[in-house]
Amino acid sequence: MTDSYLWIKVLHVLAVISWMAGLFYLPRLYVYHAENPDKQEIDSVFKVMERRLLKAIMRPAAVVALATGVILIPLGGWDSPMPSWLAWKLMLVLAMSFFHGMLEIHAVRFREGRETRSGRYFRVVNEVPTVLLIGIVILVVVKPF
Repeated sequence: MTDSYLWIKVLHVLAVISWMAGLFYLPRLYVYHAENPDKQEIDSVFKVMERRLLKAIMRPAAVVALATGVILIPLGGWDSPMPSWLAWKLMLVLAMSFFHGMLEIHAVRFREGRETRSGRYFRVVNEVPTVLLIGIVILVVVKPF
């Protein structure tokens, strides 16, 4: 393995950690936001927090995580043929990306005052990235197939 592979892997791991932090925290903000719909001052604070989390942390981290992941595939020699564990991991990463997109849609709805989902809904949604992350880590570390 080359030094460039290892440094790109470091960048990938750091970006994934940052992205996951946002994916864990944003639904929790949505819980509190949804449970305080009539409090204008709190509503304004949540909108700022949600926007900053998405704009300053989650979007850049997701882009770096995905880009470095794509770069690592050929550098790791996993492009031809692609191992089954990696194909499954990529499907879970795609699901994680869709989840991120869903959170972006909810941010717009909160910002426009159109969000109708309850705090309970967001409590359940908050578990999705945990389940996906467990699957991804198992696939990457254990490589079961």
